[in-house]
Amino acid sequence: MEGVSQLGLELEPGQVEQFARLLALLREASAQMNLTALHDERDIVLKHFVDSLTCLRGGWLEGELRVLDLGTGAGFPALPLALVRPDLQLIPVDATRKKVEFVGRTAQTLKLENVHPLVSRAETLGRGPGQREAYDRVVTRAVAALPILAELALPFLRVGGLLVAQKGPIAPEELEAGKLAAAEVGGEVRSVEPFTLPVAGDARTLIVVEKTGPTPDRYPRREGVPNRKPLFWRTT
Repeated sequence: MEGVSQLGLELEPGQVEQFARLLALLREASAQMNLTALHDERDIVLKHFVDSLTCLRGGWLEGELRVLDLGTGAGFPALPLALVRPDLQLIPVDATRKKVEFVGRTAQTLKLENVHPLVSRAETLGRGPGQREAYDRVVTRAVAALPILAELALPFLRVGGLLVAQKGPIAPEELEAGKLAAAEVGGEVRSVEPFTLPVAGDARTLIVVEKTGPTPDRYPRREGVPNRKPLFWRTT
């Protein structure tokens, strides 16, 4: 698959076939519902599949881990990760039921037994039984500004766990607010790595936040508040 070798990955023939099936399933479903704005095969491969796998940079997801994919959309990065890392237990979460149902059907079709999708909002799920401080990693891909991600993601992590956030270029103001927000909810920014997406050349940033202490009970705030009033950051 184009671009994967630049990430240091070598796909087996069976995995290449699975990615081809994923591509077909995504394009078929997107013709019926709004799953992705990308329709060209090359764009989907590079900007969904390869882009999803860039969260493997740096070795932050090594080991048998329980991983929450927060705001998974049509299953990214969860589905590509599941195809190349069967040792990860992946829980894709999104508030849009039709997208989560697509992820679930696709995981069944591809026989990805390590994918267990949920329909929920992060603010609610992060307070739920068996969810708070229950994960080794949280991954997010182009979901929200860093201060928002810190508040929504860190409650899910056990102390010592990591938020691995895939973003485009990040402004200094957002990064500074993200560092303050992370500290507020029990975390610390460990790594900020700018890079370019293989082949496509698009600018990307991989940000890693470590959960260094318990998240105060008041976080996350009620539904919608983290997005409307991000911690330590004014968007206008």
